[in-house]
Amino acid sequence: MSRITVITGAASGIGAATVERLRQTGQRVIGVDLRNADIEADLGNAAGRAHMVAEVARLAPDGIDAVLAGAGISRGDMPRETIAINYFGAVATLEGLRPMMAKSARPRAVAICSTAAFLPSSKTVVDLCLAGDEAGALDAMTADPQSAYSTSKNALSRWLRCTATQAEWAGAGILLNGIGPGVVTTPMTAPLLEQPDMVKLIGQSNPIAVRDYAGPGEIAELIDFLLGMENHYLLGQIIFIDGGSDAILRPELI
Repeated sequence: MSRITVITGAASGIGAATVERLRQTGQRVIGVDLRNADIEADLGNAAGRAHMVAEVARLAPDGIDAVLAGAGISRGDMPRETIAINYFGAVATLEGLRPMMAKSARPRAVAICSTAAFLPSSKTVVDLCLAGDEAGALDAMTADPQSAYSTSKNALSRWLRCTATQAEWAGAGILLNGIGPGVVTTPMTAPLLEQPDMVKLIGQSNPIAVRDYAGPGEIAELIDFLLGMENHYLLGQIIFIDGGSDAILRPELI
């Protein structure tokens, strides 16, 4: 029987590339996004998250096999929304759909983290995120709006590492992992890559050892593996698919 996968952020970028890849192999995909998706929902608020979970349950009453929490934004002028979507929306997606994944014989989940998690971030906001204080985290993020994206990805990465080994996840056979893309050519990054000064800054913060940045289809290949792998042993990992950025910036880590 075909596996059923839920993908948030399905209408563009890495999410859309993953939808296309899975559907080409005959899998059933339920896409979630603000628009142009099977389920249209705003994961930046509680009502939208609840709507998404209810619609997935309606469309897949017997359960689902996999989830990609891929919805995210990168807007320096929208710090509150960045935390709400990138962290709280992702966590609500994974936790909200976890009971439906538990019905699968081979449940798998992936969150899109980022090499941006290494960049300066707000410890205060990260702590509030991990404590589940959404209102407090959103308010606190306004004090340092330019670090909202890196803060959201730092918090999500830490949540994933702590959560993946818990009984309701690993103990139930649900393997939760993350990917840490570096710079990827998507609609979100396109405006940045058109600015010479920004390209120079990106080259400093995300140096790569290969010739070009990745396209979203290359990231989808890794996601496809993690969502469908048959082993029961890979969990709690954030795999950096970044052209070598992590190895260049943190060569001492093993």
